[in-house]
Amino acid sequence: MINFNGTLESPENFTLTINNRAFKYGDGIFETVKVLNNSVVFWEDHYFRLMSSMRMLRMKIPMSFTLEFLEAEILKTVKSQEASTSFRVRLSIYRQDGGLYTPTSNNIDYLIEVSPLKIQEKVSYTIDLFKDFYNYSGLLSTVKTNNRMLNTLASVFASENDLDNAILLNEKKGVVEATNGNIFIVKGNTIKTPALTEGCIKGITRGKVIEIITKNTDFEVEETSISPFEIQKADEVFITNAIAGVQIVTNYRKKVFATVIGDKLSNSLRILQVLKK
Repeated sequence: MINFNGTLESPENFTLTINNRAFKYGDGIFETVKVLNNSVVFWEDHYFRLMSSMRMLRMKIPMSFTLEFLEAEILKTVKSQEASTSFRVRLSIYRQDGGLYTPTSNNIDYLIEVSPLKIQEKVSYTIDLFKDFYNYSGLLSTVKTNNRMLNTLASVFASENDLDNAILLNEKKGVVEATNGNIFIVKGNTIKTPALTEGCIKGITRGKVIEIITKNTDFEVEETSISPFEIQKADEVFITNAIAGVQIVTNYRKKVFATVIGDKLSNSLRILQVLKK
């Protein structure tokens, strides 16, 4: 079942109109969250990022859109699925039908999709740069809008070249992020990740990993610009997102990375997911 504006419906019976703005103009945003044992992981952080994004995109936030309301709607949808201990949830919010580039209304519709989560960890994980198009730096790039064409093209590139992921670059040819998450590189006693001003998504798991590193390790965290050359010289590389948590990278071109720090951070994040759901 899916949840459309609070009503559970069968996916087979649900249709979008030809005037749907998310379809026609990418006029929408989304949050991907994980549900573990009937609890939405890091929900408060996701919720406040969602509200911030809606305000930035000048969407009208309904009075009913409280933290508790949306959490209840997510869990209601989860309960309509087959039993599982973990789920992937996509909460999409888009402006209601009407208008051309200029919408006739800033009111919104929301759609919640849920699927059982089965993560298969890979022993090897290979990445390379996607250089055909750039992810332009700027505040709008930090928002998870429905316009993910660059990520799609980079994912196709990765598939065509037997890669597990591809790294997006900005107009300054600096590292931004992976197709599906934020990127971190470890060199010596420093862990770097692209600053938000580089154009990366303001990832929830990114923030949690930075918090873990700062509070529980002797490593120094730098949110800064990163050149592709630094990936080649890194000791370790890993990618973070809400579903996989910490995805360790093992290969970049001819470079083979260590995995010690990534493994430790992955374990620490799993514990945090359980303790601070």
